Amino acid sequence: MTGLDEWGFATPRPAPDTEPRTGSNTDRTPRDRNHAARPHLTGDAQTHLRGGEPPHPPYEPHRSARAALTRILEPGDETAGRWLNDMGPVALLHALTDDDAAPPPGAGRTKLAGLRMRAARARPAEDLAAVAALGGRFLCPGDEEWPSQLDDLGDARPIGLWVRGRAHLRLWALRSVAVVGARACTEYGAHLATTLGAGLAERGWAVTSGAAYGVDGAAHRGALAANGATIAVLACGVDYAYPRGHTELIDRITEQGLVIAELPPGDHPTRSRFVQRNRVIAALTRGTVVVEAELRSGSLVTAHRALALGRFTMGMPGPVTSGLSAGVHQLLRGEASLVTDADEVIELVGSIGDLAPERCGPTHLRDLLDPVATRVLEALPARGSADTGHLAREAGTSRDLAHNKLFELQSLGFVQRCGEGWELARRAETTDGSRRGGT
Repeated sequence: MTGLDEWGFATPRPAPDTEPRTGSNTDRTPRDRNHAARPHLTGDAQTHLRGGEPPHPPYEPHRSARAALTRILEPGDETAGRWLNDMGPVALLHALTDDDAAPPPGAGRTKLAGLRMRAARARPAEDLAAVAALGGRFLCPGDEEWPSQLDDLGDARPIGLWVRGRAHLRLWALRSVAVVGARACTEYGAHLATTLGAGLAERGWAVTSGAAYGVDGAAHRGALAANGATIAVLACGVDYAYPRGHTELIDRITEQGLVIAELPPGDHPTRSRFVQRNRVIAALTRGTVVVEAELRSGSLVTAHRALALGRFTMGMPGPVTSGLSAGVHQLLRGEASLVTDADEVIELVGSIGDLAPERCGPTHLRDLLDPVATRVLEALPARGSADTGHLAREAGTSRDLAHNKLFELQSLGFVQRCGEGWELARRAETTDGSRRGGT
């Protein structure tokens, strides 16, 4: 059974009380659990126990199978996801690597042939060793560090995640916000994204984005500048910096935050992989903020996936004359919420009591007048003067009370005597030190 944590996400299943393991048997069929028993020590492994160094460390079949499948299957392939859920990773890998094995149920001949060609180049031990050499790791569903909110993707759930960085992914993801937007953003959009990233980081939230040019990079830099948490979700291997111009930025994120990917080390990005990457950003976070986007924009894909998953979806408005604001404004006309800074984002995605400060203009002295004094002041003509009796009738009060209020208004600088009558003073002070007319 799974429970709900304080953020409303499912908590991971507890690890067995017996032998400590890095993986989990929870999503395997009985047949797969038998395959995933403690592997027999190979000659290389026995050499390692005697003090030698094997080419690659031994990995449990379950983890190795999932690692291999990340090189065989495309991210977000829901058909393959159903096979994986029905058969388990070990059995599915066997069906794709053994020409004599029964194919997955409903697998077309062409697709099966293509997947088996890919399977021939899968080297999971090498990939796992490569990410370990980078100080990284490979996470599987059911691991203690696995973000269980990704399970909301159903059959499109990632097979596993390749991770670099020292932070705990699940804990960071529980308190994270996606900031996405145009690659060719304006200075206005870059400023908004940087300020928002820094503001969220200063308030203890992890900023998640795709490390692309434009809004993504600005959001990451804002979080890094605030010495905060940031997560980059790549559409390639975690050892492959894309775009190349962000190599230094991605290296900084690896040192200070987390870099994650569905694809194994060395794999390259494609157009479809960028689109599928967006679903992970949407599912991983508490909400998605779009900063500048055209009507056809990948960041709107992220926003729509977030809406479909029941996540908070937000947009930051821009000039109505800018094409880069058109997509955001269309989003705001639907179910998205308008936000202007980190406080307003946290008010939506945070806990009860995380309220944005009330917005108000400067307080003027006239705002502090009592109702009778306000009516007397408003009864004064814009030009010329009026006597006390006339002002009392216009204000709907007694002559004596009007007389008293006029002297109060005079002491505050709103009115002045003009013979037997009263007129508006030329200037009146406000509490913030500015001056304004009595009207």
